[in-house]
Amino acid sequence: MSMTDYHVIVVGTDGSSLAKPTVARAAWLAKYDDADLVIVCAYSNLSRRDEAKNVATLGGDSRGGEVLGRVAANEALTQAVAVAAENGATVAAALMIEGDATAALVQTAKERKAELLVLGARSDISFSERLLGTVARDVVDQASCDVLIIRPNQLGEIPVPEDGPA
Repeated sequence: MSMTDYHVIVVGTDGSSLAKPTVARAAWLAKYDDADLVIVCAYSNLSRRDEAKNVATLGGDSRGGEVLGRVAANEALTQAVAVAAENGATVAAALMIEGDATAALVQTAKERKAELLVLGARSDISFSERLLGTVARDVVDQASCDVLIIRPNQLGEIPVPEDGPA
């Protein structure tokens, strides 16, 4: 066990390039602590026409950690569940939640009594947002549990150690 025993870990995913290493890190922590992993993908509902347009562009349109459309959200969750399984985690739930990413993550962590919330932070437009990212900054401000922010590194992958912390 770690210094802090995590029984429930919530991780956010948006299908971006940072999603895979973020979920991998959360899955490793869940496996290491024998914790349940809850994967959350917040999305905005789109009209059928906009959904078709988003699918045609491979769902590549997301804003601030929020996925546009149910199809893209489902794909992001499917990918995240596969990454978690590859890393040996027990996935207790994979949730698509319509609405704001910050609210979805914070509320799910609260409802599930999570001790840890994991999310990725990518660079945004303003200087202050570059430090964390808007969703990450808001989650840190609002969460009542530990928050782990996964930052992209220069190689595009976040190394996940094979054995426990030193």
